[in-house]
Amino acid sequence: MFNNLISPSAIAVIGASPDRSKIGHAVLQNLVNQGFHGKIYPINPSCDEILGLKCYTEISSVPGKVDLAVIALPAKLAPSVLQECIKQDVEFVIIVAGGFSELGEEGRKLEDSLKEKLKGTRTRLIGPNTVGIIFPHSKVNTALTPGERIWFPGEGQIGFISQSGALGLLIMDSLAENGTGISGFVNIGNRADIDEDDLMEMFLEHDETRSIVAYLESISNGEKFFRTVRDVNMKKPVTILKTGRTSEASAAASFHTGALATDDRVLDGILRQAGVVRAYSEVELLDFGRALAYARPLEGKRIAVLTTAGGVGVLTTDLLTTEDSRPALSMARFSQEEIGQLKEHALPIASLNNPIDLTADGSTQSYASILEILAESGNVDGIIAYALPQTPKIDTSVIGPIVNAARKKTVVVGVIGNRLTRDLMVDLEKAKIPAYPSVPRTVSAMKALYLRRMYLRRLSNDH
Repeated sequence: MFNNLISPSAIAVIGASPDRSKIGHAVLQNLVNQGFHGKIYPINPSCDEILGLKCYTEISSVPGKVDLAVIALPAKLAPSVLQECIKQDVEFVIIVAGGFSELGEEGRKLEDSLKEKLKGTRTRLIGPNTVGIIFPHSKVNTALTPGERIWFPGEGQIGFISQSGALGLLIMDSLAENGTGISGFVNIGNRADIDEDDLMEMFLEHDETRSIVAYLESISNGEKFFRTVRDVNMKKPVTILKTGRTSEASAAASFHTGALATDDRVLDGILRQAGVVRAYSEVELLDFGRALAYARPLEGKRIAVLTTAGGVGVLTTDLLTTEDSRPALSMARFSQEEIGQLKEHALPIASLNNPIDLTADGSTQSYASILEILAESGNVDGIIAYALPQTPKIDTSVIGPIVNAARKKTVVVGVIGNRLTRDLMVDLEKAKIPAYPSVPRTVSAMKALYLRRMYLRRLSNDH
């Protein structure tokens, strides 16, 4: 159903411009820079070519079939251009311009005219008031931000739906810096047609997507949303950040996208019943999305913590065993035989009562041997491993033992610091091991994996 959106054969940019300050130039430039493998048709009656591509006067003059058209023109021109796209049987249209329902009654009438034109047609619309879409696996990037001002993420496993365009792009910029990829990004804008429910179903059927994250300021249709998120979450994990939780934030959301926010207490109940993991910040949204894409759900509450910094272990214990917005987990208890095994691979000064502190004198070899024992232990459900290269005997070769442990147990890694840790974070990302640059983020990711297992267990019992 959405194949020609995810992987179109031909894209038209209506309003393509040679002027680098224009949105129509940025959209065209991003498609070219991304290396889109299909045909690109710039539409501009005033130009012969842009960026080395032949221009066409209007979409009806394009020689081939167009799967996706991006309308980068002022709002008042959008309805008539959309009509031309419908006549040419364009399956998907993106309207970039704002100036619709988010601006009040006049804009709402303009948006309603878009909906009227779509009725009874095969054409589906994203937007208006959207920054575009990105599908790295098929080299599609219609973002309106110039590539020199933002990093776009590469290929990954997270499907990202955002009601906010600017926030979505800012999140992707930070993702790209750490080497995190996405399977796709769609900014739904005002949702005159395609909404969050459609896109969750799209990512459910998308083979490259292993987890779905959504930033929402409002819900189009509460009943439909519950059915969709419940059905999708049964098969692929969904994480949702829903803003507008207070009356002040609800008002801000309505001004932003012209939509009414949903009662947060009702939404919270819907998400809990559907087993969806809820995020409360943009950081949590992608943290949980990565954990759920990369790691196996946590089978139980018993966590082993491995570190070379004692204070990190103590803080982790506090946060793990505290009931906050997510359930408390417990510290794994080792058998006497396991403690004997641990002693064989640790210095006498090491603390082997969970959390395990190898001290700053702990070596990569010792770290690897203890990780293997924890991964084999029947008393451990999950492992939080702190990879801290600031200590002199720990280096990037710890990644191998971490990857091996993750084949047997749920593993989340904490990598704290700056200069020495960034490369380690990027390497762990390449290995698809969830890794985080702070203790609270590391612990919260592990709790999200526990919530996922509890939901799947509940689902199994119900059936």
